Amino acid sequence: MSTPTKPMPPRWSKRSPFPARLVADRLLSGPGSAKEIRHYELDLGDSGIQYTPGDALAVLPVNSPALVDALLAAQGLDGGTDVGGTDLRSRLSTELEISLPHRPLFKALAERDPDSELAAVLARGEKEALHRWLWGRDVLDLLHASRTVRFTADELCTVLRPLQPRAYSISSSPLRHPGRAHLTVASVRYGGGAENGGGRVHGGVCSTYLADRVDEGATVGVFPQPNRSFGLPDDDTAPVIMVGPGTGLAPFRGFLHERAARGATGPNWLFFGDQHRASDFLYQDELTALADHGLLDRIDLAFSRDQTEKVYVQARMAENGADLFAWLQDGAHFYVCGDAQRMAQDVDAALHRIVEVHGGLDADAARDYVKGLRTSKRYVRDVW
Repeated sequence: MSTPTKPMPPRWSKRSPFPARLVADRLLSGPGSAKEIRHYELDLGDSGIQYTPGDALAVLPVNSPALVDALLAAQGLDGGTDVGGTDLRSRLSTELEISLPHRPLFKALAERDPDSELAAVLARGEKEALHRWLWGRDVLDLLHASRTVRFTADELCTVLRPLQPRAYSISSSPLRHPGRAHLTVASVRYGGGAENGGGRVHGGVCSTYLADRVDEGATVGVFPQPNRSFGLPDDDTAPVIMVGPGTGLAPFRGFLHERAARGATGPNWLFFGDQHRASDFLYQDELTALADHGLLDRIDLAFSRDQTEKVYVQARMAENGADLFAWLQDGAHFYVCGDAQRMAQDVDAALHRIVEVHGGLDADAARDYVKGLRTSKRYVRDVW
């Protein structure tokens, strides 16, 4: 008699997300911080979802009801109108992207209002100029800028793209927190108030959904997004260097918990920074405890606003360049997580300079050295 096969866990995806229960939500930023960074814990229940530190968890957001109402009012539309078997309000809430505008909307607005500022920007065909004009504007802003344009319910749904999930680096280790996934998320809010140029307050689609509209005990649709190129080395004796300012710290918290649970003996070095030590030192107690227990061998901090001259993580790297290069020579894996436009580029430049200076190499040889780190997957980045 054959043994019955164990059913495989379902394949969770954007079309079929797992309803994970939110079991913890706490504010990490301290009083006086210019940021709102929160720690979330999601119960993966019987989902069968497995992950390794470095992976991401995608969250399916629900759009702000206030923004949906404002968009309907701006276009004079009835939220109860049937569009393809679903009422318009529901489609705008859960199916369509109403914060980030995209080309079909730009094109339709420019065609219907050729004298608008948007039409003039598009006519120039300059991507950078369009990017600057769009910066900080959402769909409602574009509709307000072209007040004479009116879409029918069907047309509006056609010019808006499908609502996309938002992926966040998992900040936990399944060995330390089995059955759960932790997320470290900055709540995006801007506008409103004279200091921000006035106008209405804008919010990140998913970050404010989690912060404002999901209560503890409620469920959130999620699915895993593996990141095979951003994992810990298989060799538990290998040194690890991590550069993660702000919420870029998230995967490295998971790395450290994983290495502790595995009994890894390889040394760990973290570069972390933000604006103020008193209010922006994320997971300070945890990191201090890891350092006190010998798991976090080195931690270098850069709080940019705590002194007259701003100091960032790349400056701390340069100050410790000789030791950093020695770690690389000893086989260290070098990880970077966070902002792609400035931080990651500055860190990369600092790394090249460190290799050049402390390796006694010219610029070409230093580039080849860093290229070798990339090729051997000892220099990897998770940036956005």
